[in-house]
Amino acid sequence: MSPTRHPVLSVVYSSTATTAFTDSDLAALLTVSRQNNSQAGLTGMLVSRHDRFLQVLEGPEAQVDQLMATIAQDSGHHSVRVLLREPIERRQFADWTMSFKQLSSVDEHTVPGYRAAFDDLADESNDVNVTTAAVRELVRWFQDRPTPTM
Repeated sequence: MSPTRHPVLSVVYSSTATTAFTDSDLAALLTVSRQNNSQAGLTGMLVSRHDRFLQVLEGPEAQVDQLMATIAQDSGHHSVRVLLREPIERRQFADWTMSFKQLSSVDEHTVPGYRAAFDDLADESNDVNVTTAAVRELVRWFQDRPTPTM
């Protein structure tokens, strides 16, 4: 009998900040996230547009679920919506404890999935499945870019 394989869990979620994030707020968030993710064996990426966040977390299921529970209770943001939750064979962001990209309205015409993903996320009544294709496109675009340095 072969040992049970434990695939990596990937979760993509969105949230809205309760207050505006400055560049220094984002830098501090990334520093803490990268340290915590490294210790927990998590990798991923974070995309920001104004007060909206879209994040991919990947790693062992228990660690991802624990972090998602923490995020859901965090008073720094609200409207946490899990958009995708799926086992994956290998990490999409294996080298990044937390890559980051702050996008602007200029990017909405050049980044596949960007506009649709964030516009759909603004309407909490939308079916999560409606945004899945846009989110996947955005993640693929992000994977092809070098790690942002912020």
